[in-house]
Order: sequence, then structure tokens, then C-alpha cells
Amino acid sequence: MTGTEPTSQVSEERISTVELGNNGPVVGIQGLGCMGMSWAYGPTDADEARATLERSLELGVTLYDTADAYAAGENEKFLAPFVKAHRDEIVLATKFAIGTDPGDPYKRIINNDPAYIRTCIDASLQRLAVDSVDLYYMHRRDPKVPIEETVGAMAELVAAGKVKHLGLSEVTADELRAAQAVHPIAAVQSEWSLFSRDIERSVVPAAAELGVALVPYSPLGRGFLTGAFVSADKELSADDFRRQQPRFTGDNAAVNAALLEPVRKVADAHGASLGQIALAWVQRQSEPFGLAVVPIPGTRKRGRVEENTAATRIALTDEDLALLEPIASQVSGDRYADMAFTSAGRE
Repeated sequence: MTGTEPTSQVSEERISTVELGNNGPVVGIQGLGCMGMSWAYGPTDADEARATLERSLELGVTLYDTADAYAAGENEKFLAPFVKAHRDEIVLATKFAIGTDPGDPYKRIINNDPAYIRTCIDASLQRLAVDSVDLYYMHRRDPKVPIEETVGAMAELVAAGKVKHLGLSEVTADELRAAQAVHPIAAVQSEWSLFSRDIERSVVPAAAELGVALVPYSPLGRGFLTGAFVSADKELSADDFRRQQPRFTGDNAAVNAALLEPVRKVADAHGASLGQIALAWVQRQSEPFGLAVVPIPGTRKRGRVEENTAATRIALTDEDLALLEPIASQVSGDRYADMAFTSAGRE
């Protein structure tokens, strides 16, 4: 067995639940990232994506994550019928802050201005066809606007009944503390995986101290940790944005593909897939750090949701963890071609 296909770890059992932060909503311990259903990862089958949403809910997934930046709002529109059908069963998360430069589709513009935030929430509510959003994130930090001012504007949305809980994405520990002093923060969303562990230095401890949950995005390394592809520029479609990410192209891709060998060894020992081991590792981080960890792997296929949720029931041993521990320090290449797109000092 190669460790690349789901096996006996897939079952019909519903996942367990956890509170998202000290005063946040109760959600399944694994959420669903919905971006790829309409954007970024090449061609998609809309009908299968809709079926994936339904299947995930059957398996106990209740946190559904989107953003106004995903396909310029089209991802929110795509989710609207599912949200309407299951509004009382799900926790809906969306985000503001990222816009696209009209002259360069790959250049991002970050805006945390209070007036812009008020415009964004109204537009998201309209696209999602809801009266309120359960969790509203600042997608990226705009250093030109004091974080207290940004969170203050977000808090006004809570008071107005348009938002129930607040979240931040890609922030530093100091920014999180400053935000928490203005209004309770339910969750921080940042990249966290076997390939990306910098947030463990200060952000995760700060979140644990403040009673804030961690919502790891790209816990499967944008699919690379599943073994689904080795070289993005050679294997993925022209419209797949992973072709723009240094870790997945050229010499970096070859170096990083070799790092999957210990993941494969652990997967074989558990009769699991590579992706399941990567997810089981992320889920387990709640134990040593003492906080809720709710990863949001993205998929648009029912079989992958079944595989991913089953990973919540894999118990990694100390020997497994020792094999996986060195991987992140050996990864070649940055997370983004332009690291200015991330928050400086997020670790």
C-alpha cells in the first residue's frame, strides 16, 4: 500500500464537536474550506461540489469557510443555496480585506478601512442571502490602519446584528492581543500544516492564553501533502494558482516531494492516506498547545470529505510524531511568491 488512497479509516461516523474560542459557536472539529469549489484550483464540477457540501454536513462538518475575495464574490453566491437550506445547522464564516488590482489579477490590495468594512459586510450578506454571518474574519492585516480601529468597526457589526463572532487571519501575537482588548476574538485563521509551522512560536501560544481557537487553512499543503501532485507547473492546469507558489514548482517541488516519505511511512502503519496523516497531525496540535484547533481542508469531492473527516479518529503515536517532527524545517521555498501578501512577523 502506498499511503496515497483512503482505506479502512473512512467510516460513516460523525465527527465530534468543540467550542470555537471561549465564547464562540460550537462546531465540528473539522470544517470545510470552500474556496476551490469555484476558484483557484482549476476546473470544477459544480454538481459534485454541491453534493460535497451536503455530504460534509451529514458527517458532522458544520463550519463552512468562504471570503468575498474568492472569485470576486462568486464563491459566496455559490454557497447561498446550501446555506439557505441548512441555516440553523451550520456556522457560516466569510472574510473581508482582500481586493484585486484591476491591472494585475495576481496583485492583491489589502484594505482594513472601517468604511470599506461596512460596505463589504453588506455585500457579503446580499451574496450569501442571509441576515447575519456567524464568523467574520479580517482576511489580511492592513498596517496603515490601526488594528484597534479595524476591530472596532467589526465590533459595530456585531452590535448591529450583522455578525455574531469575530475572527482574524494571518495576524501576529501582538495584533491578536490588541484586537482582543477591543472585542472578543473567536478564532485566528492562519496556514498551519506539516509544511508550515511558524505560527507555533508566538501566535498559537497567544491564542491559547487568550482563549482563541485556531482555524488552520491549507492543512494539506494545498494538496501537496496528499501526494496528488509533485510539480505544479508541469501537472496542474494553467488557471491553478498553485503554479504561482514557489514550494510547488521547479527544484523546490522536487525537494519537498522527498519530504513526504516519513508521512508515507506513518500512513502505511495506520492503513491511512497521506492526507489523513497530515490532518491527524494538525488536529492533534490542540493537545500540546491547549486550545481548540479546527482545520478547514478544502475539497470539492464527496470521497475526500469522507477521507478527511475520518482523519479526526486517527491517533498518532509518539513514534509517529517523532518521524513527522523534522519535516517543516526542511521545506524549500516560501508560501507565496510575494510574502508581503502575508502579515509580517506572523510567527
